Amino acid sequence: MDEYMKLSFNLPINGINTLGPVKPRQEEGKTGGDFKSILEEKLKGELKISKHAMLRMTSRNIHLTPEQLEKLSAAVEKAEKKGVKESLILINNVAFVVSIRNRTIITAVDGPNLKENVFTNIDGAVIM
Repeated sequence: MDEYMKLSFNLPINGINTLGPVKPRQEEGKTGGDFKSILEEKLKGELKISKHAMLRMTSRNIHLTPEQLEKLSAAVEKAEKKGVKESLILINNVAFVVSIRNRTIITAVDGPNLKENVFTNIDGAVIM
């Protein structure tokens, strides 16, 4: 008898759900807010540094100051507004190749290593 009571308690009775209020089901593919836009808004302005870039920066003794990081973020914003996907950004004699879409620094090259260097897979450049 106890088992019957447990089962009947969990079933709707005359259209009333005994477990609590029923939330309307959302259409498939629709959410309360667009997840991608919410995520992008949360991450907006934050630059990531790839593992490769971190190794290059360490080996070349490149340290980003808060001022340089601010300039780099501004350069990414400018490139993004122009529709650039991969950009070369020059700041204070240091070159950064940045994935604008992913907001990720891909590599970094300092002054002495800039000479006679070829940068590939970029579709824009920003000089700050």
